Order: sequence, then structure tokens, then C-alpha cells
Amino acid sequence: MKKTVKVVAAIIENNENEILCALRSPNMSLPNMWEFPGGKVEQGEDLHSAIEREIAEELGCTIKANDVFNENTHEYDTFIITLICMKCTIVEGTPIPKEHSKLIWLKRENLSSLKWAPADVPAVEELIIKK
Repeated sequence: MKKTVKVVAAIIENNENEILCALRSPNMSLPNMWEFPGGKVEQGEDLHSAIEREIAEELGCTIKANDVFNENTHEYDTFIITLICMKCTIVEGTPIPKEHSKLIWLKRENLSSLKWAPADVPAVEELIIKK
């Protein structure tokens, strides 16, 4: 049986209505694909604490997690991921890529120009529709 992993991801929007996109580094699984930054929910951790902790670790800035925007389960070859994307706002600091190759800010209508990790695609599509 495949292991199911519960992952939270941050949809961070800036004042210019651009969304933060993160490029997975060559040594991560799904290398060189784009994703919303985030990570695994630890046991006993709620979604808000999990995404706030992950972003502090990965991007070195403080965010506030708001509502769940999209939840989707995707089956990869070796595991199943339940990806919960949450709308977040930056409270303090500027995101810097500690684990990712690159970070960019993109307008919603341009999100489809990137090669997204499969689990992130439904949230991307929903963002493009819900302007």
C-alpha cells in the first residue's frame, strides 16, 4: 500500500496581486518543477501552525495562514499526497529561497506558463479562474 503524505502549501499574494511561485531544486523530488512552497504536516500539528513553520524554515519570513483555498489528493508512483493549499499573507520579512532554486512573483493569468508539480495543478487552475 502506498503511503499517504499530508502536505500544506502557501498561496502568498503580494500587494500587486502576484502569487509567489517556488522552483524545486535539482536535488528535491520532482526536480525543476514549480510549486507553492510548504511541506509535511507533523503529527499533532494543525494546518495553520504547519504552514507558518514550514515557510519560516524554507523562506525565512513570517506569514499568517488564512483560509484553506484548495484541497486535492494526487497519486504519484511511490506515494499519495493530500495537498492543502492555504491563502497566506506575509507578516514580516521577504521570502528567500533556502531550499528552492528560485522564487518568482507572477500574476494569476501567467501562472499557466510554468511547469507545475502535478499535485499543485488544481490549485493553479482554480487561482486562474477565481480572479
